[in-house]
Amino acid sequence: MSVSVLGSGAFGTALAISLAGNGPVTLWSRDAAQARAMQETAENAQRLPGVTLPPQISVTTQIDQACQTDVLLVSVPMQQLRTALEQYKSAMAGKTLVACCKGIELSTGLGPVAVIRETIPDAQPALLTGPSFADDIARGLPTALTLACADADLGKDLQARLTTTNLRLYRTTDTTGAELGGALKNVMAIGCGAAIGAGLGDSARAALITRGFAEMQRFATQRGAQAETLMGLSGLGDLVLTCSSELSRNYRFGQSLGLNRPFNIGTTVEGVATARAVAAIAKAEGLDMPISTTVAELSDGAYSVAQAIQSLLGRPLKEE
Repeated sequence: MSVSVLGSGAFGTALAISLAGNGPVTLWSRDAAQARAMQETAENAQRLPGVTLPPQISVTTQIDQACQTDVLLVSVPMQQLRTALEQYKSAMAGKTLVACCKGIELSTGLGPVAVIRETIPDAQPALLTGPSFADDIARGLPTALTLACADADLGKDLQARLTTTNLRLYRTTDTTGAELGGALKNVMAIGCGAAIGAGLGDSARAALITRGFAEMQRFATQRGAQAETLMGLSGLGDLVLTCSSELSRNYRFGQSLGLNRPFNIGTTVEGVATARAVAAIAKAEGLDMPISTTVAELSDGAYSVAQAIQSLLGRPLKEE
């Protein structure tokens, strides 16, 4: 059965390429020039150069055409998700919407599944998340992801439909845990990138990953997530990947902070907005989230890297 991918960025295009092995895929782009170029060259040269689009992919700019399938993978940045859903609400009504983004909405503190529920109440929401890079998926390299859906039967159906020869999906009904694992790991990746960029070494990075994971669990379980979900692909798995690879935008952004170098402002860095949201929630609710709060201050220029280090190392001693 056919599916549609809404959003022709690197990740959306990569998903479409992988899913094309299962059957027809419609890839929607809001950029007419980009769509035309993809149709003519069978390549998304702007976002995923060097990878050929299979003939099973139909590229369109017509949202009504893209939304003719019953399953829509929504691959837009987290901070743009609500706007996209509201703009195309009539076309998406009653559909199964699989969010393919990670983060916490800055204005509300909600994750992608919650935003779908609030914006299009008659849609069936799900989330695809976990340790992955678009280039790996597009080139057919083996990748494992988490499919989170509160409806267990729908989750099984989606798992069967969206698993491909190189994309293996594990399912969970804990959408909160999957949302927050994917969101919070980006914050920690910024911190790790800053540590490496500043020359603090791999031992410092290991400490940040470990204590950052403790923060992730603390924050997520406070919101009703299951601790074991954070131990899986959508939490620990994604955390390890993004904190150790320069392919991660969040990690590279952190590196630029550590090196005191400018960063490409056109690159989406979801961890910045997530850090701000988490810091605000932590302050309001009295949660101890020192790394997340420090990353927010560092990203906003309120702290230098030296001040951030001093702030974290100067905290009271405690049991692990």
